[in-house]
Amino acid sequence: MPRTRRARSSRPSRPLTRQHVDNAALRYLGRFASSAENLRRVLLRRLIRAGHRPDDPVYRIASRWIDETVARLCANSALDDGKYAEAQAISLSRRGVAVRNIAVRLAAKGIAAELIEAALARFQNQGGNADLKAAARFARRRRLGPCRAEAERKATRQKDIAALARQGFSHDIARRIVDAADRDALDSIADECRTDEFSE
Repeated sequence: MPRTRRARSSRPSRPLTRQHVDNAALRYLGRFASSAENLRRVLLRRLIRAGHRPDDPVYRIASRWIDETVARLCANSALDDGKYAEAQAISLSRRGVAVRNIAVRLAAKGIAAELIEAALARFQNQGGNADLKAAARFARRRRLGPCRAEAERKATRQKDIAALARQGFSHDIARRIVDAADRDALDSIADECRTDEFSE
């Protein structure tokens, strides 16, 4: 018989220990890539969901344990913000995200500005325009411009340009993508990005 919510809540909660914090951190990293600051925020949110508040002594003690756990994971390279930023930048670009928006997303994960700059610098050294390639991928995924039926293209041109602009692409890039002659021309832009482009 399934346990009810009442039965679960009536069970006494186990005391929080440093080992619980370590285990929660490792479980999270086993499922998700993370920056150090993002992991810290995740663990703090779990404390709050467990009913602890910042003015609670248990919260203050556990938050110190969280800081120590994150520091230890950074020291043994289980967490590496530089590698995380680079991997995320590559992944987001391949999904059609503009470089400007990649920087914003990395900053939101607590990545230091210098690590974001270093990760994005990889794009500048690869030849070709990273935003142009990402915009082509985005257009293919969202069926914009040359990926639409020919009869729709003229009527939806401004809407498609606006969709690309909202993703952080410049007006010039958005126009070039939307005005590509056909899907083959768009594909030739995106296909300039080889699968091993970002490998060492």
